[in-house]
Amino acid sequence: MWRYLAGGTAVIALIVAGFMFFSGDARPRPLLPRQPVAQTNRVTESEPLPDAAPEATDRTREQKRFDRYDKDRDEKITREEYLVQRRKAYARLDVDGDGKLSFDEWAVKATTKFADADRDKSGTMTAPEFATTAVKRKGQARANCPPVQAVAEES
Repeated sequence: MWRYLAGGTAVIALIVAGFMFFSGDARPRPLLPRQPVAQTNRVTESEPLPDAAPEATDRTREQKRFDRYDKDRDEKITREEYLVQRRKAYARLDVDGDGKLSFDEWAVKATTKFADADRDKSGTMTAPEFATTAVKRKGQARANCPPVQAVAEES
């Protein structure tokens, strides 16, 4: 008996769904908005449109990169021109200017970050102190993250 009742309900549901599907008021809509009339009349016969849109070449991006390195604009990149950025980065790290990069000079950013995070100056970081070393990303809301609890400073 229940089988007949479930089958009858399913048939009625299919008939109602078919009726709603075929009597819908769905009309295809244009994918783009209509162009304003002022813009449609801009092209005249004296200004013919090109056959194809101009395409950027692969060399465009590479040429820009080449020009950043070629400082003297002689269409050649010397070894010195190629290594300028590396020398600048090295000079920023070589604080004492002796031409040798010690481990402390190389790791200055990490050691500074550790010293700033170690609020109680114990030489170790607790979990809340370590949480302050996380990278802060721009433009991303942290709505689902719980707030970091303040660390009570020991005196």
